[in-house]
Amino acid sequence: MNEPIRIGILYSRHGAYGAIGRDCCDGATLAIEHLAARGIAVEPVFADPGGEGPRYIDIARDLMRSGGCRHIVGTILSASRKEVIPLVEKHDGLLWYIAPYEGFEANENVIYTGTCPNQHLLPLFDHLVPRHGNRVFLLGANYVWGWEMNRLARELLHRTGGTVAGERFLPIEEVEIGRLVAEIEAARPSFVLNNLIGPSSYALLEAMHALGQRDATFRPETCPVVSCDLTECELGEIAPGAATGQLAAACYFDSIDTAENRAFKAAIAARFGAGRRVSSFFASAYTAVELCAGAILAAGSDEPAAVRRALTARPHRTVEGTMRIDPETNHATLPFYLGRINDGGGFDIIAARPAIAADPYLTGSRGQRTAPHLRVVS
Repeated sequence: MNEPIRIGILYSRHGAYGAIGRDCCDGATLAIEHLAARGIAVEPVFADPGGEGPRYIDIARDLMRSGGCRHIVGTILSASRKEVIPLVEKHDGLLWYIAPYEGFEANENVIYTGTCPNQHLLPLFDHLVPRHGNRVFLLGANYVWGWEMNRLARELLHRTGGTVAGERFLPIEEVEIGRLVAEIEAARPSFVLNNLIGPSSYALLEAMHALGQRDATFRPETCPVVSCDLTECELGEIAPGAATGQLAAACYFDSIDTAENRAFKAAIAARFGAGRRVSSFFASAYTAVELCAGAILAAGSDEPAAVRRALTARPHRTVEGTMRIDPETNHATLPFYLGRINDGGGFDIIAARPAIAADPYLTGSRGQRTAPHLRVVS
């Protein structure tokens, strides 16, 4: 292809979850710059819906109709992804979705490079239940991510004889959670599964820190708050020290000690300044742009079927490890890491598992057990 590769970058850099969107855009920007240094011209079209759900549809339409973007790297919330997919289907494009999500979806017009439940929730429970117990308080953002993640957690608990100590849902921007924390205190769960998003999640962590100060039962070492979507880019949104000791699952952490990650972080420091923490959102957006451009070049076309064939034909070396895209589901193989928040604004990895093949419908057909064994790091 002689023309620059046009890619839409659709993330909310403002609004309730703007910290995540800014990290995604920075990751995409760095990938575009690195591709340019290798002689590969990518012309990005950045778009910011500002965290307003209805705007995603209009902006995605503009990107594909007048922006010349057959490929869009973007959306964070599952609600936004589900809104955009019909437009991508209509215009015969591909949406490159990098966020952890609730599974039970496989669309030929979407490439899923974020984790699904058998890559985050199942190994998380496999680690936590034997160590902390099986009475779990479930919290969820009041949309499909929270609903489905809590539903899966209930099923896991019921299957293993566990108990749902309580369950609540909150809007993304709800920060008045005193009554909710009082319910958690009264229920005295083994741990809290946090599927909240943005400000409500940050408020929860601050309130649980205060509760742990009053009652040692609720300190992170005894009753942790565990998340599948909390990353380094959000820790600055939380009061200093309030989240220390809490846990999160991800396919990437800044603290991964490999030669590839050390080189990646050095490049990030050179571009964005020393001390910049790297989140899985940054790393995944970087990877998605690289994969998208590489597959278009290999296919010699931006036509989705040709791009999918090129993408699934071989494994790809990425900062997240060697990645394969399953030709049946368009999902990526991804590793599992469990991180504990430290005082330095990062995560210490306490458990890990090598790349897991995605099983978005939890059928077991990918050779994964319901609760895969983890390698405990510390």
